[in-house]
Amino acid sequence: MTVHTVLPTSTAGSLPKPSWLAEPEKLWSPWKLQDDALREGKQDALRLSLQEQQHAGIDIVSDGEQTRQHFVTTFIEHLDGVDFNKRETVRIRDRYDASVPTVVSAVSRQKPVFVEDAKFLRAQTKQPIKWALPGPMTMIDTLYDAHYKSREKLAWEFATILNQEARELEAAGVDIIQFDEPAFNVFFDEVNDWGVATLERAIEGLKCETAVHICYGYGIKANTDWKQTLGSEWRQYEESFPKLQASNIDIVSLECHNSHVPIDLIELIRGKKVMVGAIDVANHAVETPEEVANTLRKALKFVDGDKLYPCTNCGMAPLPRHVARGKLQALSAGAAIVRGELGA
Repeated sequence: MTVHTVLPTSTAGSLPKPSWLAEPEKLWSPWKLQDDALREGKQDALRLSLQEQQHAGIDIVSDGEQTRQHFVTTFIEHLDGVDFNKRETVRIRDRYDASVPTVVSAVSRQKPVFVEDAKFLRAQTKQPIKWALPGPMTMIDTLYDAHYKSREKLAWEFATILNQEARELEAAGVDIIQFDEPAFNVFFDEVNDWGVATLERAIEGLKCETAVHICYGYGIKANTDWKQTLGSEWRQYEESFPKLQASNIDIVSLECHNSHVPIDLIELIRGKKVMVGAIDVANHAVETPEEVANTLRKALKFVDGDKLYPCTNCGMAPLPRHVARGKLQALSAGAAIVRGELGA
């Protein structure tokens, strides 16, 4: 993949779904359509989402996660060994309780999950495309494991399955495969013991670019409440960045704008490409281009200009569509300001 632009813009993942597909401004909202109508509706929504990104001037486009109800469970639903009817309550990322499916036998993937969707997106555009998958650690954190009884063992199994999917996504023409690992901001010992290693297993043999997205979550109450407990400086990245810096992952996607992350932590991944979150997804205020530019200027002290990819902090699924649209435009406009300064 060649990105011809300096500071190529992209989103972390999800964009709002149209109201005829799912209930707006709600995370993990059930589908309003069924069967063939749902399949067609998802494709229409994907086209719309792509068009919104193109109109806003986004350089590396995605499906806006229009075909997914949930960034983790939609992938798991397609696997064998997980019983969605047998549910247990578990603590998700040490933050909130959720009723989750149970791993009842060996997990495996009989067929591709997102490959047809990726082919459909690839057919719609010549731009570089990015596809998001859940990372192994975040997957195990969203389940009750009654079979392996070991978080690490289950993570390795999922890493193998993710690698199968990633190789087929690459063959379908995906330029960047991103693994979402919000759990990396919580389970530091596991990240360093086996978390980064399982992520490397998931990208094994890929020739396309690979990214890991580590954020502080959607703007939902459980996450905003948790953020209140983190103090004036959020230094969680300090725990995982040294390991990631030494890993084979090409790009690290992180949250910067309006967060309490000390921007100098980016120095810990010097040499990697960095997707700098310059758009806050936890509020409805649309950033000015100058605010975006400011975040990017700060980041440029710690990442080389040819390795900085302006991005959003996280997905924008729960936001109103006009707000997400405005934020995408601000991201493009802010990147253009700094691009001009770099050119000068």
